[in-house]
Amino acid sequence: MQNNPMQADSIETLLGRRFGKAICYSGYREGQNPRLEIYPSYDEIKEDLLLLNDWSFLRLYDCSQHARTVLRVISQEKLDFSVMLGVDIAAEVSNPNCPWGAQFSEDELARNRERNDRDIGQLIALVKEYPDFVCSVSIGNEASVEWTDHMVPVERLIEFTQRIREHVNVPITFCENYVPWTNKLIPLAEKLDFISIHTYPVWEYQSIETAIEYTKQNYYLVKEHHPNMPIVITEAGWTTRANGCGIEQWNASEQLQDIYYQQLLEWTEHEKILTFVFEAFDEPWKGSDDPHEPEKHWGLFFENRQPKLVMQKGIKT
Repeated sequence: MQNNPMQADSIETLLGRRFGKAICYSGYREGQNPRLEIYPSYDEIKEDLLLLNDWSFLRLYDCSQHARTVLRVISQEKLDFSVMLGVDIAAEVSNPNCPWGAQFSEDELARNRERNDRDIGQLIALVKEYPDFVCSVSIGNEASVEWTDHMVPVERLIEFTQRIREHVNVPITFCENYVPWTNKLIPLAEKLDFISIHTYPVWEYQSIETAIEYTKQNYYLVKEHHPNMPIVITEAGWTTRANGCGIEQWNASEQLQDIYYQQLLEWTEHEKILTFVFEAFDEPWKGSDDPHEPEKHWGLFFENRQPKLVMQKGIKT
């Protein structure tokens, strides 16, 4: 098995599929919660994926029963999706910079390291089981940015990458906020096949008037630091509801979501930047108990699978 990053002149060549629409997918409905291991059923996931049949690429966040069921539905129903499979890595060090708390005992951190090793093994097993549908894997999600509550050292991320390469021949990335790619993640980038960035203008107090230019600045900043690496946007979106904690209420609506997505997809399609829209469906399990918590409201569809404005109008591509 290869031990070095794959060489490719484009993301299409690397992932083995022509450029197309991409979306982040978590199928958790009211009363379901991955933390409680309450997962959507086969039929619920099938219903979701049929709603998403206009997309080519799906991004999944873990290797739990949810991911296994998604891959089984795609395989058994003969659906035309290529999947970026992820792993939900837990904190391996405490992070005093996390605003909502990320201090852990040594016993907790030791258990997390064991869990992360198991999850990397599960990712490898799923790639082997569904090689025709997994087009790439991510070794984690937002685990190195300064505010994260699940900080993992760069050395361990490199270790995960090397372990995966020893067992499966699949392009490897790491999904992270754009900032760490300009500094601490440079050693990791050298081991990956492509870079995956997150860009959220609304979380950084941008209005809709400045949002798309801010997203472009985020992308091109990373590109300046890694001019020879393919770069994918694995999260970009706009919440439709907010409670004033981090995002002002006036800056969250279906109308603003619609405007941002139209601008985002117009730019990324023109530049051929593979971009995973965040996200398919609202997820009520996320964040605080406040029903206006912005983490719950990023979907293009409501939790009841009814389309929001952006989907009622249709997204231009």
